[in-house]
Amino acid sequence: MIEVQNIHKSFGDLKVLKGISLKVKKGEIISIVGASGAGKSTLLHIIGTLDKADQGNVIIEGTEISSLSEKKLSDFRNCNIGFVFQFHHLLPEFTALENICIPSFIGGYSRNEAEERANELLGFLDLKQRAHHKPSELSGGEQQRVAVARALVNKPAVILADEPSGNLDSTSSYELHQLFFKLRDAYQQTFIIVTHNLELANMADRKLEIRDGIIPVE
Repeated sequence: MIEVQNIHKSFGDLKVLKGISLKVKKGEIISIVGASGAGKSTLLHIIGTLDKADQGNVIIEGTEISSLSEKKLSDFRNCNIGFVFQFHHLLPEFTALENICIPSFIGGYSRNEAEERANELLGFLDLKQRAHHKPSELSGGEQQRVAVARALVNKPAVILADEPSGNLDSTSSYELHQLFFKLRDAYQQTFIIVTHNLELANMADRKLEIRDGIIPVE
């Protein structure tokens, strides 16, 4: 479903990624580990179209993303890629339900369509009773689950998660990790997760390590 071909990326004279290639199947959960500064987040941002590689291609469900104009790339990202970051980035003035609906509004869905999907996810994530609470009224774990629902609302091809449990306590981290597998089983959702959390990394279907700018073939 996703193919990454020979990705190179430098920042000035610093070569971070030196020819990374990988393939991800639909419904697969991949973890990416490596030392700080190894390029894990850089790779994730390139796959997610938030950054551009100096060399190489990323193909998502048959679309080579480097061939898209900025407008088509923005539309493609909104429809096909969901993001979960270490910090939830919820908008404080909006309720949980409203935050979840935002990508659908951007994608041109009606309010009824957006809210129906958002309410389905709130129920699945055991957050129905928190739908009309603002982020300041939610726990850290609840805020991150709302962020996961927001990432899922447009039924994207893949969820990209960058240190998703890095800001949570151990109990909330465990619950979030279990949630990813529950979502995969329910929706055949694909995840690529960058993490320092070895418990989460080892739970994945495959664990890949970036070393010296590449993912060594074992």
